[in-house]
Amino acid sequence: MNQTLYYGKTAIALHWIIAALMTVNVALVLPIDLFPDNWDRPVIDTHKSIGITVLGLALMRLLWRLSHPPPALPSSYRRWERHASHLAHGLLYALMFALPLSGWMHDSAWKDAATHPMTLYGLIPWPRIGWITSIEGEHKEMLHDLFGDWHTTFGYVLYVLVALHLLGALKHQYIDREPEFERMGL
Repeated sequence: MNQTLYYGKTAIALHWIIAALMTVNVALVLPIDLFPDNWDRPVIDTHKSIGITVLGLALMRLLWRLSHPPPALPSSYRRWERHASHLAHGLLYALMFALPLSGWMHDSAWKDAATHPMTLYGLIPWPRIGWITSIEGEHKEMLHDLFGDWHTTFGYVLYVLVALHLLGALKHQYIDREPEFERMGL
């Protein structure tokens, strides 16, 4: 385990960029019913582009983490806090992959996918998942609904975990007087 007190610049940058992109993605789709109808497609296309970007950055972050161990948790953390921290971080990593992958799967099962090519930020053609797009009829619709449900559920799990993550950081910073914010470059 790394005995330094702070995360490195690369880990900090990836953390905050992914957090910002995921926040933007939530902010884009939650109020979508309030937007004019002609905004739906551009908003959803931007949401997909950001999701694929998060997937790529999450892969970079995971590879970085595997080759650069995080700093040790402060010795003042109780045993249950250490376990909770590891569990929460593991689940957050899983969600960084599960959310964009389930969204990509949901989009690949969309009945109109063939007539609406996917491009990243309107510039780079992006493939759909071939085995999903090749499914026909009702099975494809069923998968579209299933993957959409997964994507939504993962989103709600993310909201809860982010809230717990923030509350834990605030507790350690202000109640326990540990330099939590400094560890993450704040």
